[in-house]
Amino acid sequence: MTYAEVVESARKNLKGYCAVCPVCNGTACRGKVPGPGGKGMGDSFTRSFEKLREIKINMDMLYKEEEIDMSIEMFGRTFKAPFFAAPIGGVDQHYGNMHSDESFAKALVPACEKAGIAAFTGDGKKEEYFVGPLATVTAAGGCGVPTVKPWPVSEMIRKAKLAENAGAMAVASDIDAAGLIMLKNGPTPAGPKSVEEMREIISSVKIPFVIKGIMTVESAKKALEAGAYGIVVSNHGGRVLDQMPAACEVLPDIVKAVGDKMKIFTDGAVRSGNDVFKLLALGADAVLIGRPYVTAVYGAGEEGAYVYTQKIMGELRETMMMTGCTKIADIDRSKIRI
Repeated sequence: MTYAEVVESARKNLKGYCAVCPVCNGTACRGKVPGPGGKGMGDSFTRSFEKLREIKINMDMLYKEEEIDMSIEMFGRTFKAPFFAAPIGGVDQHYGNMHSDESFAKALVPACEKAGIAAFTGDGKKEEYFVGPLATVTAAGGCGVPTVKPWPVSEMIRKAKLAENAGAMAVASDIDAAGLIMLKNGPTPAGPKSVEEMREIISSVKIPFVIKGIMTVESAKKALEAGAYGIVVSNHGGRVLDQMPAACEVLPDIVKAVGDKMKIFTDGAVRSGNDVFKLLALGADAVLIGRPYVTAVYGAGEEGAYVYTQKIMGELRETMMMTGCTKIADIDRSKIRI
């Protein structure tokens, strides 16, 4: 199956929820939450797309040719490429009931594992949003990162331990999800967490803990103080606060402040292997990709997610070849122009 066929199928299956635009830039779905869009005017989504594309890539073909190695070490494992599927929860709310969170994970997690990367899985106001995908992580030999919403501390600890007991290689929390109205007003309300509270949660498990939703140097330092293995520099796809900067704008300062002390992940309108390359050049250790994996799974299930992953890998490999990078460590600020 070709990626074009995956997209065409997704356009039919997502009708009424996501238009699967030729360019997924957040313009057509402004304010569509629940749904695929950005909050309010949608500026945080559209800015992420625009700012990432303002970064240009420097070509260099004068170098000794060697075999290109895209692999990275993370969570005590080796992955074939430096990107992962981002956590997405409540897919039936946002993208239609063709998939539940469990069936979505059953397609996504094994496809990523087969391709040599991994998927973060989601959480939500229903218990099954978190628990459902755990079995797929276990079946994939722990190759997945369950992601807990910022519930009350005791609930976060409970779910983090469920992830650990399921054999997950790591666990995460998208703390910025406290800005999702459907979570703030539920029976178990999500909310911000202090450094002390996050330290208690992180210390409750022995597996690496990643905090997602970091957009300032100050927040990054707090995450480090709390004991996080890594952070995800992310504005949550523009879905929690309007008129935010793009992750790629704040990433360099955060990398400079804590990049030598913890793993730095990032996301934000990543649509191609070129985009992955740019964020690595800005200092990220790895990149998360969200909405395109929805298109892939709704288009063709596990096969769609695998085809899309191979597409991004191929684009990244080609970009590395065209810039004189034979390994991930070769990708640095000199390879891009802002």
